[in-house]
Amino acid sequence: MNKLVGRVDQVYHLAAAVGVRVILGKPLNSLLTNIKGTEIVLKEAAKKKIKVLLVSSSEVCGKDEKVPFSEEDDRTYGSVYNDRWVYAFSKAVDEFLGLAYWREKKLPVVIVRLFNVIGPRQMGRYGMVVPTFIKQALLQKPITAFGDGKQTRCFADVEDVVKALIKLVATKKAEGHVINLGSNDEISINQLARKVKALTKSSSKIAHLPYKKAYPDGYEDFRRRVPDISKIKKLIGYQPKVNLEESVKKIINYHDTN
Repeated sequence: MNKLVGRVDQVYHLAAAVGVRVILGKPLNSLLTNIKGTEIVLKEAAKKKIKVLLVSSSEVCGKDEKVPFSEEDDRTYGSVYNDRWVYAFSKAVDEFLGLAYWREKKLPVVIVRLFNVIGPRQMGRYGMVVPTFIKQALLQKPITAFGDGKQTRCFADVEDVVKALIKLVATKKAEGHVINLGSNDEISINQLARKVKALTKSSSKIAHLPYKKAYPDGYEDFRRRVPDISKIKKLIGYQPKVNLEESVKKIINYHDTN
């Protein structure tokens, strides 16, 4: 890492243990990967004051149902005995590390909290719902929504997100800040399943799977997750341009041709 950081002008740190199934299966590895990995990147970048864009996650919002969720809001997590919250805790520590390096080491750090980014090449095996639904629909298999399917999410297209990341790195005023990045167009998982079914022209049925059949006992989900994106709008004039339907069509086309 020392050699790599020494050859660049900026660092985009997106690497992490990711995916609910991965986290639940290997909580120790997930904690060490996310926390120690980030600490190494920040430590090496600080030696030469190389700007770091540190990517966090909407998971740090915890299970509070207040929406939209702003960067300054308090968070509530579940028990430390429940590995469901390992990822959220680790990414929250990453944010604290980034802010500490900014304040104490004067390292230019921009912390970006992503909310459900989707796009072609995303893999469903990590638990991502959109590629999972699309693959099920294209194979004419049941589209499986967990729980009652009434939980809501907001999905942002990778094109919008990448452009925003680049702009944020170039924005001096973004340094030392945590910034939400995503879409605030809310949709239920049931509605998403119906949209995928319609756009793929699939004969798949929409099925509901209890959480206990997919995850260990005690798994907790959150009902709503909507970002407040007013801060990023002020900083770089951000406005999502690719709507969910366009994004899903791109992903379907990718799977059709690969």
